[in-house]
Amino acid sequence: MRSDKIVCLDSKRALVTGAGQGIGRGCAIELARAGADLILNDRPGSRDLVQTAEDVRAMGRQCWTVEADVFSPSGCVGLIDSAIRQASEIDILISNPAYGRQDGFLDFSASEFDKVIDATFKSGFHIAQAMARHRVEVGGGGKILFITSVMAEMPFEGSTPYCAAKAAMNQLTQNIAVELFAHRINVNAIEPGWIDTPSEREKFSDEVVDSGGADLPWGRLGTPTDIGRAAAFLVSDAADYITGVVLPVDGGFRFKDMRSVSQVAPQK
Repeated sequence: MRSDKIVCLDSKRALVTGAGQGIGRGCAIELARAGADLILNDRPGSRDLVQTAEDVRAMGRQCWTVEADVFSPSGCVGLIDSAIRQASEIDILISNPAYGRQDGFLDFSASEFDKVIDATFKSGFHIAQAMARHRVEVGGGGKILFITSVMAEMPFEGSTPYCAAKAAMNQLTQNIAVELFAHRINVNAIEPGWIDTPSEREKFSDEVVDSGGADLPWGRLGTPTDIGRAAAFLVSDAADYITGVVLPVDGGFRFKDMRSVSQVAPQK
């Protein structure tokens, strides 16, 4: 039966990586709210993953969990294979892995650079490739959504490898979209701005987070729910004609330091 909801994911099965907390959890909850059944992934031993799964099931949705390290090619392939064994088919992939480390360009070690690129860029490539191969095997169609960052477009001191990796993800999104035209697999990305997540609260004091949000055009930081709602739309049938798009969801974060012409150059 056709739903009248604009964003409807009834009968869809979605795999969300990094689903234990933060943006990954926000995406999982909003997809479940829209009607999807979920396959949730996080690192081995994640207690947060168990909680997210319980919350999804409490909403009346089917939910499976797969603990896997997606920072390696074999881990990515293994995750897709395990998800298929449990859920039979994957209609949607939300790829949300990342690793960031702050250090100056002159001091960034080769090993840490490789870790950022492997976790943030290469993992996205490998898991999307495994997902796309699965979708081609079942006849095409499906959605792939990457979570990147506005840092892909903005230089941040001390975050050069992370910014570069996220920029590479944006380009990867568009290239994969082109290559998968023939299979009608939609490939898009969301660029979150500054999002209020547990990891941000660990890195910064509450005072810094709250004052930073107040300084943004929207007067607050984004939330995982903000990202999850945008994600639910982009992986729904309502977005069937959208592919190769990188969508900032940042409450104006990219423009926070811009001032009106009258402020920059007041008239006489």
